[in-house]
Amino acid sequence: MSISRSLLFTAAFALAAGTALAGGHQGNPAVKARQSHMQLYQHNLGILGGMARGRVEYNADLAVGAAQNLATLTTLNQMSYWTPGTSTDDLGDETRALPAIWEEGGFAKAVEIGTAMAAAAQNLAAVAGDGQAAIGPALGAVGQSCNACHEAFQQPRN
Repeated sequence: MSISRSLLFTAAFALAAGTALAGGHQGNPAVKARQSHMQLYQHNLGILGGMARGRVEYNADLAVGAAQNLATLTTLNQMSYWTPGTSTDDLGDETRALPAIWEEGGFAKAVEIGTAMAAAAQNLAAVAGDGQAAIGPALGAVGQSCNACHEAFQQPRN
């Protein structure tokens, strides 16, 4: 099993275990699942961002693994994470998901943004092994997708 597949398996196991434990008094399981998914995005983006900025020494294997993880994460079906009744209006501080995603046109816009992110992540995975200079521009396109979704559907931090 490759390192990236091992990491993905470990992350998926941790996500499943965390979701299984997130019942009743510990929070909404759908919210916990989507937050865990976003943490996996953040972890892999952090690795690549550190390399792109020169704060972390470029390592082709690590860069390719992180980029492949991002690309794989964009292919996972997230429908069970985004259930009605799990917005800031419903759950308060437990989530930062704005109700706009469940309003008319919200899901269509989210799918459009997600499709753009998936394409950008695939492109990033294709160039991540080509050196530090290749990561930045490709990572920027992924970041634009992240920002577009957060601006439309995520409550800003206080």
